[in-house]
This record gives sequence, C-alpha cells and structure tokens, in this order.
Amino acid sequence: MKTYIVGNWKLNFTVGEASIYLHKLLRKMSNYRDVEVAVAPSTIALQPLSLQVDRHKMKLCAQNAFYRDYGAFTGETSFNQLRGVADYAIIGHSERRYIFGEDDKMIAKKVAAAVRNRISPILCIGETESERAFGETADVIQDQLVSGLMDIAEDDIEKVIVAYEPVWAISSVKAAKLATPDEIAEVVRMIRQILVETYGAEKGEKVPILFGGSVNSSNAGAYLTVPGVNGLLVGGASLILSEFTGIIEVAKRVRS
Repeated sequence: MKTYIVGNWKLNFTVGEASIYLHKLLRKMSNYRDVEVAVAPSTIALQPLSLQVDRHKMKLCAQNAFYRDYGAFTGETSFNQLRGVADYAIIGHSERRYIFGEDDKMIAKKVAAAVRNRISPILCIGETESERAFGETADVIQDQLVSGLMDIAEDDIEKVIVAYEPVWAISSVKAAKLATPDEIAEVVRMIRQILVETYGAEKGEKVPILFGGSVNSSNAGAYLTVPGVNGLLVGGASLILSEFTGIIEVAKRVRS
C-alpha cells in the first residue's frame, strides 16, 4: 500500500500565490513510487493548477464540493465539474462539520458523489475533546465512519481513503494537544476493525487510513510509524515549503 501525504491549504493563497508555491514545490520533488503526494488548494485555484501540476509528482485534491451533479444550486461546485481536475476530495473535515454544519447524511452523499465521478474521497472522522473526555471516542468513530460510507458498495470501498482527524489535536483549534502514537493506534485499530467487519477482510484491509492533527516535519516520522497509519493529512505545515517537503522526505525514508 502507498503512503499518502495530503496537504490541505484551506483558505490560504490567492490563485497567483498558489501557482508560485506549487512551482517551487514541484521543483523540490521527485517522482516517489511508493509515496503519493497531493495538495488541496481553494476551489478557485484547482483548475489553473491542474494545467500546471506534474501529475507524475503530485495530484490535486478538492477541499469541498456539492453532492448533486448539476442543477439550480447557486455558488456550488459539483464533483462532476471537478472530474479530470481533482484526483481526491476531502470530505467530512471537522471544519465542514462544526463550522458549516454538514451532517452525516450530507457527508455520505458527498462521499458517494465523489466515487460516482471517479474522484477518491478522503473521509475525515474524529472526536472532539469533550467526546474523548466522556469516553465517547469509539461511538463517534463508529457513527461517523459507518454513516459516511452508507452509500458505498463493497466493490467501491477500495476507492475510499479514511482520515482520522481528532478535533482536539488540530493546530487551528484553540489549546490543541498533540495526539500520542498510542492514542492514534487505538483509534486506527477501531477503524480497521469496522472496515473489515463491514466489507470483509480482503477489501477492508486495503482502505488507506491517514492521520491528521498538527502534523509537521518533526513529528511526521513518529506518526507514520504508528501501526496501521498509511499516510498523513497535513494542515498548516503544508503551507510552508521547507516543512511540507520535509514531511515528504520523512515519508520517503519511512518507506525505504
């Protein structure tokens, strides 16, 4: 299984700034056979960057899209419109859940729409600090994972990536804490067990599981060596050239 390094740029960079940063990033990168690198710029930058990116070195990822393929939905961009532009799409990110109010039903529709349009969804799941404190982590992971995949058939599950993203460990969250390898390993085991029980061992074992939560070049190695972790979803560090390329180099060394 490949190691995935996905940089989520969130609401940063103008189109021009994104183009310059991508140019610098590509110059620093090689074609890593066992490490898949993707970046998620703002929607407005996806199309121009798709003409610039070297897809042998890097893929593009959407931060969001709407689950309907077309229609009277002012201001939205569909997965159908992103087909051929983005290879991946982040769905269910905690900021979409808690800032924009996306519920499990909408997230499930988005996951299905991505698969339908040949875009690999990166389904983000994770508990808040209060949910962890009250011992609800397992229930939250179960609910978010099962509901997010409710419209995905057994034959399509291998097109999905799951990202464990504990809300309390995200750097943009006030008083964020670093997740320990043991805490991550415990939840990754839960996720894998649910996938295997739902889709069978042959297919459930093939779904990549990423970790996201204050990842940087200093802790990337520790996170990538957690049993069951197949890659990283990187936030703020992906905006810093030396940090993001450092994380990619760490991934390369871990795989070698």
